[in-house]
Amino acid sequence: MDGPRILSISELTSLIKNELEQPIFKNIAVEGEISNFIHHTSGHMYFSLKDKNSKVKAVMFRGRNMRLNFIPKNGDTVVAIGSLGVYEPNGEYQLYIDQMFPQGVGALHIQFEELKNKLQQEGLFDYERKRPLPTLPSHVAVITSPTGAAIRDILSVIGRRFPKMNVLVIPAIVQGVEGPPSIVQAFEFAAQQSDLDVIILARGGGSLEELWAFNDERVARAIAQCPIPVVTGVGHETDFTIADFVSDCRAPTPSAAAELVVPDYFELQRTVQGYYQRLLVNIENLIANKKTSLSYLTNRGALLRPQDKLNRERQRVDELLSRTYRQIEYHQDRFKQQLRLLSGKLDTLSPLATLSRGYSICSKNGQVIVDANQVEIGDHVTVRLRKSQLSCIVEKREEVDY
Repeated sequence: MDGPRILSISELTSLIKNELEQPIFKNIAVEGEISNFIHHTSGHMYFSLKDKNSKVKAVMFRGRNMRLNFIPKNGDTVVAIGSLGVYEPNGEYQLYIDQMFPQGVGALHIQFEELKNKLQQEGLFDYERKRPLPTLPSHVAVITSPTGAAIRDILSVIGRRFPKMNVLVIPAIVQGVEGPPSIVQAFEFAAQQSDLDVIILARGGGSLEELWAFNDERVARAIAQCPIPVVTGVGHETDFTIADFVSDCRAPTPSAAAELVVPDYFELQRTVQGYYQRLLVNIENLIANKKTSLSYLTNRGALLRPQDKLNRERQRVDELLSRTYRQIEYHQDRFKQQLRLLSGKLDTLSPLATLSRGYSICSKNGQVIVDANQVEIGDHVTVRLRKSQLSCIVEKREEVDY
C-alpha cells in the first residue's frame, strides 16, 4: 500500500499558489475594515482587511496607490478590487489590490464598471457609430438644469461666439433619482424637433454621487437612440461618465462643449474676407502675368506686322478684366445679401428678439406654461420679459379663442 506523497514546503506552497491563480480569484471586489496599516518608505501599503469574523492580509504597491484620491487609515471601511495570490516566502495568501475606494464610492464605481463593460460589449461606445458634428449649425439644443451655472456658461459662450445663434433650452433634472427619467424625457422631446442640428447635454461639477444621473443605463440608451448628434459637457475635465462614452463627442466642461458646437462668427467673417482678398490678388497676378506675356510676344519680330490682331487681343484683355471685376462685385454683393438674409432670419428666430417685441414667457417651477390647465388659482408663476422677470400669483384662469 502506497503512502501519501511527500511534498516539500515549497512544492505545497506552489500548489496552493496555482490554485489561487484561477480566474475565480482574479478581479474580485472585497469590502472590509482596514487594520494594521503601514505605509512603507518604499511607497507600498501593507495592511489587513477584516470583518467581524475574518481577516485577510493585503498589499497595494506604490504604482497603484499613487492614484488614490484619499489617504487610507486604520478603521476605514473600503472596497478593494484586486486578485488573490500567495506570498511564497511566508506561505501566506494575500490580496493584491489594484483599486480602492471609500465605502459607498466603491460600490458606485463597481456599478459604473459593470455598466461600462455591458454597453461596450453591445457596441454603444464604438467609434464607427459616432456622428460628425455640423460645421455651421443653425439650431442648437441644450439639455440641462435651467437654473444651474452650466446653462449660464453655455449661453455666455454661444452669445460671444455666434450672437444670433438659435438656442433651444430643454429643462431637465440633472441630479438625484429624478434625474435619469427627466433627461430621457428631454431627449424624447428633442428627437421630435425637426430643425435641431446638435444637442449639448451638460451639467456643472460635483461629486460622483451628484453626477450619477449621467451613469444611468436609461440615459446612455437615450443618447445612443437619439437621431441628432450629442455633445456631453458634464462636470470638470477629470470627470468621466457613461454618457461621455456613448455620446458623439465629449467636452471637458459645459463651456468647452459650447465652443465645440458653435463656430466663431467673427472668425468666419475674417476667413471669408481673407479668401476674397486672396482671390483678388490671384486674379490681379494672373492678369499681370498675361499682360507681361502679351507684351513679350508683341515685341517679337514675327508678330510686329499683324498689329491689328494684337490690338484686338489688347482690347479683349481689357474686356476680360472688366468682366472679371464685375463678376467679383456681383458675387460680393450676392454674398452680402445672403449674409444679411441669414442674419435677419437668425434675429427673427431668436428668443430674445421675440421678447423684445413685447412677448413674454410664463413658467412654473422651470416648466413653460402653454395651457391654462397647467396652473391652478393661487399658483406662483414667473413671467420672463426681455431684460427682467416678474413673480406673479394666478388669480383667474380662462380660455381665449383667437
